[in-house]
Amino acid sequence: MKKLRSRRIVVKVGTSTLTYENGKVNIRRMEALCKVLSDLHNSGKEVILVSSGAIGIGTGKLLIQKRPDETRYKQALAAVGQCEMMFLYDKFFGEYNNNVAQVLLTKNIVTNDHSRQNVINTFQTLLEMGIIPIVNENDTVAIDELVGTNFGDNDNLSAIVADLVGAQLLIILTDIDGLYDKDPRKFSDAKKIKTVTHINDEIRRVAGGSGSNRGTGGMATKLIAADAATAVGINTVVMSGKDPMNIYKLLNGEDIGTLFTAKDGTM
Repeated sequence: MKKLRSRRIVVKVGTSTLTYENGKVNIRRMEALCKVLSDLHNSGKEVILVSSGAIGIGTGKLLIQKRPDETRYKQALAAVGQCEMMFLYDKFFGEYNNNVAQVLLTKNIVTNDHSRQNVINTFQTLLEMGIIPIVNENDTVAIDELVGTNFGDNDNLSAIVADLVGAQLLIILTDIDGLYDKDPRKFSDAKKIKTVTHINDEIRRVAGGSGSNRGTGGMATKLIAADAATAVGINTVVMSGKDPMNIYKLLNGEDIGTLFTAKDGTM
């Protein structure tokens, strides 16, 4: 894999990467992610983090055994979890002398021209000030994502944010290390697809369905995000978030994850 343009990077991390199966925060992984992103920021790159996990972290914090189905409880858990999640991000990034800012978005904000420009201005100003924006959907007031009709999920949101900020690269961290020709959890002979230059029906077929029981996405939603991002000239990589240090390898041109190439051919 060639080195990718990466002056401005959007990194999306999912609930399954940030938490254990019991819903508690995976502190070691979260801290490692913040360390890597802080180092990239210190090297001169501009980093925007799109983070899921508010409901999952809220569920774990309140010692609730199962993610609730009722929307109002999801909203309440999102409110609790978002607070805890930002506390942890502020702590971990702060240990490396980097400041963070919370940006909560809803679909009506980014589809309205005036509000959209205000969001772009906010991102640009935060980046100019050397602050790392941390983005999530505002689940407490925008229930549509909770029932699957707003941004759809944070995979889609990350592609929208990458477009808003004019990123060169979108990295989607997930619980498997890329797109396979069949489900690697079920088939031992599954082969990873290293590069996708065109998302066609066959690629959509192998992407499959939903993700883990702690998140709302899956490979299919990551494919939708990649399709949207590559359409506006943003290279997109889907890779495992188990070891955030692999982001260095990716940026150094090593074969990590699955690369979806920008449709304008820019690398």
